[in-house]
Amino acid sequence: MDYRMLGNTGVRVSNLCFGTMSFGGEADEVTSAALFHRCREVGINFFDCANRYQWGRSEEILGTLIADCRDEVVITSKVYFPMGQDINARGASRRQITKEVEGSLRRLNSDRIDLYFIHHFDDDTPIEETLRALDALVEQGKILYPAASNFAAWQVAKALGISAREGWARFECIQPMYNLVKRQAEVELLPMAQSEKLGVIPYSPLGAGLLTGKYSASLQPESGRLMENKTYQTRYGAAWMYETAGQFTKLAKQHGFDPAGLAVAWVAAHPAVTAPIIGARNLEQLSGSLSALDIEMTPELYQEIAALSPEPPLATDRNDERTV
Repeated sequence: MDYRMLGNTGVRVSNLCFGTMSFGGEADEVTSAALFHRCREVGINFFDCANRYQWGRSEEILGTLIADCRDEVVITSKVYFPMGQDINARGASRRQITKEVEGSLRRLNSDRIDLYFIHHFDDDTPIEETLRALDALVEQGKILYPAASNFAAWQVAKALGISAREGWARFECIQPMYNLVKRQAEVELLPMAQSEKLGVIPYSPLGAGLLTGKYSASLQPESGRLMENKTYQTRYGAAWMYETAGQFTKLAKQHGFDPAGLAVAWVAAHPAVTAPIIGARNLEQLSGSLSALDIEMTPELYQEIAALSPEPPLATDRNDERTV
């Protein structure tokens, strides 16, 4: 296992992060424990969670599992999405952040959360309100580093500027969606993160299972998230994505790699990425992603894989700049 600096924090984290969204859902307590301990066996010290995952049950299970190794692991949680029927049980207001962090701390059975993400940009709350609330939590020691998930680059940059102006704790990490068929992050988010020395922990490196070898233009299993979940059907429903998935699987097998491991290794190889977030509902699935640790991602292999999907346009949309 390799360890990388988490942005500019001075904290070292494993170059894979395990996402615990399955804990208490597709993975029961026994399976969750097996997944956690397998991750620890290979050296993973980085675990991602959220208040919303299984309505808090994921945090409860993770809290139990880290009880005897709390100081050895880096954990995250998040706030924004609805946590109840009340009209104010959502968003990134000071009120909601203050309420939800207490719930997460209790469920995680911890005195602090290492990385606390705003799970989505809140159009209804001034960003100053959100940032001041996060800074107060840092001062109280309840969170160590604020972070942003699913933000656009301009939203992160605006927040960084405000935090610098006010002397508040800034976002130290971002969590974008990023994989071979979802490459928008390459345009502005990843270059911004490199420039501002932010940690980057991308989610969905497998494209909700699309890049695991089970899908192609002519192959779709009868069950699975892409077949059953409307959100994932919308996100990964384009025909070209299935064509790319088939080509990627063929390439992986030609090189003797598990497609899941190769997909994770490709995301991890981007110079801006700190640690892709891998997930699993059982040990067999986890094994595929962990095989990324044994893959040497050469520049040639990286480019061979990248060529399978459309490269996003430059931020300025001046493609002629590539020839200068």
